[in-house]
Amino acid sequence: MKLSIITITYNCEKTVLSCLDSMERQTYDNIEYIIIDGGSTDNTLKIINSYSKIINQFISEPDEGIYDALNKGLRIATGDVIGFLHADDIFASNMTLYNIMEVFMSSNADVVYGDIEILKNIDDIKPIRKWISKEFHPSLLGLGWMPPHTSLFVKSSLYLKFGNFDTSFFISGDYDFILRLFKNRQLKSYYIPEILVKMLHGGASTKNFRSFLLKFTEDLRALRNNKIRFPLLVLLAKKILKLNQLNIFKK
Repeated sequence: MKLSIITITYNCEKTVLSCLDSMERQTYDNIEYIIIDGGSTDNTLKIINSYSKIINQFISEPDEGIYDALNKGLRIATGDVIGFLHADDIFASNMTLYNIMEVFMSSNADVVYGDIEILKNIDDIKPIRKWISKEFHPSLLGLGWMPPHTSLFVKSSLYLKFGNFDTSFFISGDYDFILRLFKNRQLKSYYIPEILVKMLHGGASTKNFRSFLLKFTEDLRALRNNKIRFPLLVLLAKKILKLNQLNIFKK
């Protein structure tokens, strides 16, 4: 099976080298690597060009936000399975993609996902948060559960069936897509109980109170759009789950 990995970049010269190095070290041998850059003005493009041998498709032009950039990648991806590696993320091991694709090829899964670690610095040994997921059951959507989007690998046919990311969202487009995907009772998912991706702490939803409020309102809209009952209670449960992930490292 062919695997497409999409990375979006914009002025990320401090982190993109680790991301590209992680991609280069993957042992799975049928990967299409796509980079969508938003028109970087720092050294990002120079660093990307130094890894041109592993890049199959590269676009650098202004975009209308994270989800517009991801959709650009989805539109040109030709793999049977699609995953994302953000510019400040790395795969947990050289075998990560190999192991994920082994699951797709040995099962009838539509989606495969696992766990992630969130780090203060990409070289840190001890994470500040460990997002442990679990095997999916439909009741979990009403309890604030979602798999880490950075660990989610999806058959490309499902994007044709359920659509790409809704670009009206600034922060919660991934949550909206996950709800849209997992509320389908016919979905066949497979959970790998191990760390698949390590990512840096931070992002659009954690910058300040304004971004926190935007995240809250967008999550609420995603729940309502997907007709999840008691959306305010779901958001409360979602926050509690996140606090539990942080408490793991206070022991």
